[in-house]
Amino acid sequence: MQPPSACPCRGGIPWQGVLLAVSLLTFWNPHPTASLTIVPVPFDAAEGTDVLLLVHNVSENTVGYQWYRGETDRSPLIVSYSNITHSATEGHAFSGRETIYPNGSLLFMNVTKGDTGFYTLQATTADFVSEAATGEFRVHEKLPKPNITINNSQPMEGEDSLALTCEPEVNYATYLWKINSQKISDGDRLKLSNNNRILTLFNVTRNDTGPYECEIQNPVSASHSDPLTLNISYGPDAPIINPPDSHFHPGTNLHLSCHADSNPPAQYSWSLNGRPLESTQELSIPNLSTNNSGSYVCVAHNSVTTLNRTTTKNITVSEPLTPPHLTASNTRVAEGDSVQLTCVPTDTEISIQWLFNNKILQLTDSMQLSSNKSILTIHLVLKMDEGEYQCQVSNPISSPKSNPITLTVIAEERTPGLPVVAVAGIVTGVLVGVALVAALGCFLLHTRTGRASDHHGLRDHCTPASRPGQGPSDTSTSLAPPPGHGAAVPIYQELLNPDLDIYCQVDHKADVDS
Repeated sequence: MQPPSACPCRGGIPWQGVLLAVSLLTFWNPHPTASLTIVPVPFDAAEGTDVLLLVHNVSENTVGYQWYRGETDRSPLIVSYSNITHSATEGHAFSGRETIYPNGSLLFMNVTKGDTGFYTLQATTADFVSEAATGEFRVHEKLPKPNITINNSQPMEGEDSLALTCEPEVNYATYLWKINSQKISDGDRLKLSNNNRILTLFNVTRNDTGPYECEIQNPVSASHSDPLTLNISYGPDAPIINPPDSHFHPGTNLHLSCHADSNPPAQYSWSLNGRPLESTQELSIPNLSTNNSGSYVCVAHNSVTTLNRTTTKNITVSEPLTPPHLTASNTRVAEGDSVQLTCVPTDTEISIQWLFNNKILQLTDSMQLSSNKSILTIHLVLKMDEGEYQCQVSNPISSPKSNPITLTVIAEERTPGLPVVAVAGIVTGVLVGVALVAALGCFLLHTRTGRASDHHGLRDHCTPASRPGQGPSDTSTSLAPPPGHGAAVPIYQELLNPDLDIYCQVDHKADVDS
């Protein structure tokens, strides 16, 4: 034990000199109204460092100190000190690493985990009055690098649960878990033990693979484990066959690759139309012919989960199409007439598309396609339908076009400034109006002359007659005034009925009295 006058600084710890100075000032400037207290500096210490039990509020007439290892003055004595003789006396609990100072403070050097605990100071005054105080400090080991243990090295997706344990177990330490460098907390499928040392995962999935890290922390240090990635068995999922192409030319080479997400990696086998082929992930068939067309099936197998999944791909090997032949019912069409274009392909299992002036044909209201699109009918040809027509046949490997046909539309003569349809409408309206006026006129004249014939000797003649412009009919009647009457007043009503070709004449004398 160092003598009381010795400097308590050891091992390059300059802060202890400051603490000693503070303690000495406290000794020489006591607080008589405050009770004796002990402050550990620091409270949490790492192994191999120093700890000072700093005494406060010591009585001015204190003559001696006794330090005990425990919470009472009946615990084993470590050391005592007399301010009268300025000497220290070792007790049974003295380890050789303790130093006591005249103000009663006690320094522990190179502390170990065994130094953790309570310490009691008893101070005695000149009038034999004793006062006691208890202090505590903790010594923490330098944390080792932790590692993660697991209760199942190869769990199955959706079936197994896992318990991950952070080793070793350390007193006064806390545990922290991370996945992908993100802190883990309790959830629906995650559960942490009371001290967070054990992480439980329920019904693991492939997304729980990790990586996982655990970290141990105490007040003086921290240490984290290496990352752990879980080996979770799953799959296989439905296989995917590449390339996506399904149609090939004869003579080309076929290369198919099958892949299914699986852990451990899946095993693969192939069949064509139910006939086994190779047991490999990639399938190659050189120099294809039409005999190689059919249903190719890939089977993926997981030896751990014992599951199988399949995918089917239909491959067609076909010859390139030959160009179709296009015919027309007429290539010179009068405006308003109809025309029919027929596409004659030489292959089956094709699609047909129509082109107009090298662009996809946009059907109008007057156009109609047959059910298989091989016949195009234009019911009412317009000038804008004039141009070059083609049909194009397609399958997945070729799209040849037919011979072109040029459709010429001959415009009808029409009244300047008016469309043909408008002129026809006007003529029809005029003729209908004339017919209606003629019929109405005949009816009115017949009614009038019938009433007047009894009084005025009216004679009516309605005879067939030729159309205006022709000579008078042979059956026409010349009317003269009857004898004994005044001058005759002829009234001629000529009404043309374009449908009946009737020419109507009405003559009568005027009533001289009227």
